[in-house]
Amino acid sequence: MKRLFAEWEKQDFLLFALPHEKSDWLPYLDEILLSYKDFIKAASEYERCLVLCADRRKAEKLLDGIKNVTLIELPTNDTWIRDFGAIDIENEDKIISYDFTFNAWGGKFEAALDNEVNKKLFESGFIKNKFISMPFVLEGGSIDSNGEGVLLTTSKCLLEENRNPDLTKNEIDAKLKELFGLERVIWLEHGFLKGDDTDSHVDTLARFIAKDTIAYTTCEDENDEHFDELKKMEAELKSTGFKLLPLPMPKPIFYEGERQPAAYANFVFVNGAVLIPEYDDANDAKIKELLRRALPKHKIVGVNANVFIRQHGSLHCASMNKFAPAK
Repeated sequence: MKRLFAEWEKQDFLLFALPHEKSDWLPYLDEILLSYKDFIKAASEYERCLVLCADRRKAEKLLDGIKNVTLIELPTNDTWIRDFGAIDIENEDKIISYDFTFNAWGGKFEAALDNEVNKKLFESGFIKNKFISMPFVLEGGSIDSNGEGVLLTTSKCLLEENRNPDLTKNEIDAKLKELFGLERVIWLEHGFLKGDDTDSHVDTLARFIAKDTIAYTTCEDENDEHFDELKKMEAELKSTGFKLLPLPMPKPIFYEGERQPAAYANFVFVNGAVLIPEYDDANDAKIKELLRRALPKHKIVGVNANVFIRQHGSLHCASMNKFAPAK
């Protein structure tokens, strides 16, 4: 019986891909590398971290003194490994890693190197379980699972014309159910973040935090451009039958005149903790307290994400969970 993991389940390691000189991070490379260092250090307190890098010596210098880290010199186009990293499922107590086709969010950017990462990790022995390449475009940030047969996604992303143009919504729904052993796919029709170039990935909007609970991005300012769309998304979520936890957005953040896609829903589960993006905002503390109450068995750890969002992603986008094999 196939089953897509929930992200709070036991993990083997967390995967990262460091920014480099040939990526879009070049104008503020030092800043983002320090942000990655803080992120990896926080994660390494709870589980092993595998870090892809363009230059091993530079990466060793950056991460010197941080334990629980394995470096892998491997070329990438970019760093958003949530979207090109292999997606694990459980099948008869064994793990299968799906290597979906990655075309950089519908062909927006160059992705040839990113699209080869999973195969190279498998060939090098870093992915040891069964490995299946899929001729189907799917990004990890576009889906979220409760581990018990329910998937969250958005129509804006999965039905975008440059992902899988030959498939209808019903065909994609059926394919997701077959691949992941799902009983239900929740298709959100509303919700967006200004500055996001993924066509509304669900991991910035709504996430399962328990098998029966969804945390979701909400806007409290009626004059904000997000207010109406996020209210409509909230109404959709209220009809799902799940418990809900609203996560109010931070105040608008701008960089070089452009609003950045800052949201707290882009958190990361690790073993025993949740890493929460922080934005130097008054809501940082509020969100952490909300999640402490909702997840009393997890430590809630803040990691500053202000530099991450300059390239339109945050913590969840910048990492990929690899789950522990069944015992």
